[in-house]
Amino acid sequence: MDLVVAAVGTRMPDWIADGWQEYARRMPPHLKLELIEVPVAGKAGAGRESTVEAERLLARAPEDACRVALEIGARPWSTEKLSSRLEHWQLEGRAVWFFIGGARGLDRSVLDTCHERWSLGPATLPHMLVRVVVAEQLYRAWTVLSGHPYHRG
Repeated sequence: MDLVVAAVGTRMPDWIADGWQEYARRMPPHLKLELIEVPVAGKAGAGRESTVEAERLLARAPEDACRVALEIGARPWSTEKLSSRLEHWQLEGRAVWFFIGGARGLDRSVLDTCHERWSLGPATLPHMLVRVVVAEQLYRAWTVLSGHPYHRG
């Protein structure tokens, strides 16, 4: 089963790329963690940045994937809740896509296609850091399911 993080923004600082790679590398082969980046709207999308970024995100995602929006206003998930969701997604067997917006967040057109919404909490995080936190949380959720000592909760 593939876990795909689709995020707005390219050319991330090395520490972000290194953090992502660390957790992606730790995932087991049957839970491949992939990152898909789309460019920010830039000047071409002036005044409609989130719409342009949404189009770029949605163009990459398969129709049959389970879609999860990372949204600050959504309900936060405990590690146990995420573990339960991960177990459920594995049983379904289809790819799971996690959408991370840019500086303006996710456009309504992306939110409307998502089956679930997940908040990392009420704090505002830089969107580039969110991808690393999501990767770590997915790894942690897998360690709970597998009995790995990484998560001691």
